[in-house]
Amino acid sequence: MANIKSAHKRIGIADRNKLRNRVYRSTVKTILKKTLVILNNLEVADKVFIQSHVSLAYSSIDKAIQKGTMHPNTGNSKKALVAKHLRNRLTIGIS
Repeated sequence: MANIKSAHKRIGIADRNKLRNRVYRSTVKTILKKTLVILNNLEVADKVFIQSHVSLAYSSIDKAIQKGTMHPNTGNSKKALVAKHLRNRLTIGIS
């Protein structure tokens, strides 16, 4: 345990930031998982529904990058994964 007042404060700030970062990371993981399930499900044929989920995935990734929770390269990698699945979905021709 820290003896210096500023060290106590930094411990509190680190805990607060850890919780905040966990929310953003969890949101990205959840939305990304749902989006990939929708893209891989051939029964979903609504283009607007698919596009809204892809847009939501991009938005959540961009927010995590903007808040500093996720490194920009990691975010770009995740967006590329979504784009790859979307491209595969479009080449199948069922969307």
